[in-house]
Amino acid sequence: METAPRRGRPKVGLIRAAAEKANQEALEANQVGEVQEERPEMRAEQRPEMRAPMREEDPRTRAARRSAEIKNHIGNMDEGPDDFYVDSAAIPPGWSYEWKRKLNVGAEDPAYQVQLKRMGWEEVPASRHPSYMPTGNKNAYIERKGMVLMERPLDITQESRQIELKKARNQVRQKEQQLNSAPDGQFGRDHEQVKPRINKSYEAISIPE
Repeated sequence: METAPRRGRPKVGLIRAAAEKANQEALEANQVGEVQEERPEMRAEQRPEMRAPMREEDPRTRAARRSAEIKNHIGNMDEGPDDFYVDSAAIPPGWSYEWKRKLNVGAEDPAYQVQLKRMGWEEVPASRHPSYMPTGNKNAYIERKGMVLMERPLDITQESRQIELKKARNQVRQKEQQLNSAPDGQFGRDHEQVKPRINKSYEAISIPE
């Protein structure tokens, strides 16, 4: 009579060896993951480069762009370079630019600077127009040959120019009255032969828009 094989309990040594092997494999897997986390460039080097190389700018396009930049700095080339030329497109909307004197015979004029401040003028920061200053410049403002570029709101500049124009016309009228009036003991200036003739003309003051 055949009998079924007896099932015995597994040996403790085999179970322990299998557990140690599993722990060792898990430890090695964790170490590999830590190395990859510490060195992400290893994964980046394995990925193929997807970005296409940058194409060099067309020489004619680059020449046209550089030519426009030079003309903006020089101004009217027929009259030669203008050290104080400012491109009107570079002026912020609603503002006006003007060069103001900073040095008088090589020295600063504090009283004049205070007057400019009272009239609303402030220095234009060099950081706004870095191309107006030499490379590596450390000045806070744009300065050239004893002059400094200043700004103020456009409406204040327009109103100030209208006042100056009115004063100039009043001075012309006063001179006309003095020439037409005769001093004591002389003939009146109403005679056509002795009446002075004054030719005058007015030129509009350019006001930036």
